[in-house]
Amino acid sequence: MKYIILNKPFEVLTQFTDEADRVTLKDYVKVADIYPVGRLDYDSEGLVLLTDDKSLQHRLSDPQFKVEKTYLVQVEGVPTQEALTRLRLGVRIKEAKTAPAKVRHLEEEPLVWERSKPVRFRKNIPTSWLEIKISQGMNRQVRRMTAAVDFPTLRLIRTSIGPLNLNDLQPGEYRELTPEEVTQLKAATKGSPHSSSGGTRGTGSGKGKRGGQSGFRKQIN
Repeated sequence: MKYIILNKPFEVLTQFTDEADRVTLKDYVKVADIYPVGRLDYDSEGLVLLTDDKSLQHRLSDPQFKVEKTYLVQVEGVPTQEALTRLRLGVRIKEAKTAPAKVRHLEEEPLVWERSKPVRFRKNIPTSWLEIKISQGMNRQVRRMTAAVDFPTLRLIRTSIGPLNLNDLQPGEYRELTPEEVTQLKAATKGSPHSSSGGTRGTGSGKGKRGGQSGFRKQIN
């Protein structure tokens, strides 16, 4: 079995082909016969897991196992306590109400890599960063959650899936999981459904064709 994590750059499709000839995973990952677990939007960045383990793919995509995903989210404006509470309790988006989420307002801006295209700011409106942890997989869920409380998402970075973390993986780089990480990932989807958090740092790395864009200014956990 093959298990790979990639730090997906901005404006890369989480698939290997595209009729419109946009940049896809094939421009970065040179491993055959693996597929992404779930999705990460074209305009989002961060951790993507790829594998040929169909059983694990299914379990990680099944919300009953509640495998937690962590995101750093830059939003327009400074969220009020009321807005943060609504996000934590769940908000109504088009098709359903979201499940309770773990939401933390970051007092200091996280030191992350520069995006390939700068975020467009409005000069008279400040921005702030949130850490959001969810175990659902609704379409564009985090962006729709922050929009529902009137603080639109400007930038979104997925930093972890269950026990897996980006750590110092650069945008466009990928690496194989260590045997220990594979064991922890499988354990996160066994037995009674539960949340999984924490992380380990593997050894070794690989780079795709366009790997190593701007530097990762600080390790993200």
